[in-house]
Amino acid sequence: MATRKATARWYGTLKEGNGVMKYGEVEGPFTFASRFEKGKGTNPEELVGAAHSGCFSMYLSAIMSADNFTPTSVQTTASIHLGEDDGPKITSIDLDCEAEVPGLDADKFAQYAQTAKEKCPISRLFAGTEINLSAKLIG
Repeated sequence: MATRKATARWYGTLKEGNGVMKYGEVEGPFTFASRFEKGKGTNPEELVGAAHSGCFSMYLSAIMSADNFTPTSVQTTASIHLGEDDGPKITSIDLDCEAEVPGLDADKFAQYAQTAKEKCPISRLFAGTEINLSAKLIG
């Protein structure tokens, strides 16, 4: 399997500092405000959400395709909830998915979506974290 890398560099103190995260060809600034308030920029949790939604969508597509259901589209939004424990932590993740898959019924789609939620690599990374799924077959 492939090895993937991402980098981050932080400058200064927690509240007054700033940083840059880079993965692949994408680079984004982040600050205390972009992470814990409503400031401009990105944050690690958004990157986790992007990774999870991408991983889930691809895994769901793969398992449906293996059974000869070809998705027209699979769109997933991951909402990452950050809370407190003995420090900040991801408390739960909501996956909201809409897929258009000709010839597939809603019950079978729900089974595929549940399997993807349980088995995509990013979901497995978050074993022990509450991951909620809302999956809707459209079209």
